[in-house]
Amino acid sequence: MVEYQQKDRYSIGDLLDIVKLLRGEGGCPWDMEQTHESIKKDFLEETCEAIEAIELKDTALLREELGDVLLQVVFHTRIEEEKSAFNFDDVCDEVCKKLIVRHPHVFGEVTADTTDEVLKNWDSIKMETKGQETYTDTLTSVAKTLPALMRAQKVGKRAMRAGMDFCCTEDAMSCIVNEKSELDKAVAGGDQAEIEEEMGDLLFSCVNAARHLEIDAESALKAATEKFIRRFAVTEQLVTTDNIDMKTLPIEKLDVYWEKAKAIINTEENKND
Repeated sequence: MVEYQQKDRYSIGDLLDIVKLLRGEGGCPWDMEQTHESIKKDFLEETCEAIEAIELKDTALLREELGDVLLQVVFHTRIEEEKSAFNFDDVCDEVCKKLIVRHPHVFGEVTADTTDEVLKNWDSIKMETKGQETYTDTLTSVAKTLPALMRAQKVGKRAMRAGMDFCCTEDAMSCIVNEKSELDKAVAGGDQAEIEEEMGDLLFSCVNAARHLEIDAESALKAATEKFIRRFAVTEQLVTTDNIDMKTLPIEKLDVYWEKAKAIINTEENKND
């Protein structure tokens, strides 16, 4: 057991000390074994859980999940501190400097009265501070670890700032039709690699259309997935009520139940409205 004075309320300094103790001599065997690579997925998971708390509008849960995200920051920082690479103060110092540099309209003499002007300045400063010399650099800098839809929409948005974009929403929508036609041809040809490529092009065109329609593609697909799950659940309930195993039904009969499920859900939603 390590010596540590327990308190009624803790601060960021306490969190730093606790993580140091966990990874130090006499600490936790599991914590001591962890590396950036071994816990990198935990970082993503904790961030997703914080986002879910935001969507649920659950303040208490958000407080808890933000703490878990902060723990990830502190843990990764501690790993580097043990190698004398940098410490938590260095992390704070760097992000503070970045905020000051990227807000010259607040901390400097630059004028930016609208959000558009702020974002324009932000992009320009970001290119300069990150050594991005071309528009292509701004595209390749978008993290490859982002969810594919989110990354595609961000890449499209940055391409737009360089002038590479559809002239209007109608053109973006037409591209979906064209890409669907190319996918159909690939499917008819039977070349799996070509089919995959054309499917990717179709998805990318859908993301561009979403951007022009001012829709977040990631959120739209998430909502569609949740809607599918709700309808699937009601469909299964209806089939089960008729003492049938749904996997034994042909798709034509399942579609009948599916339409009934849609009607039930729509009626319930209308009542709530």
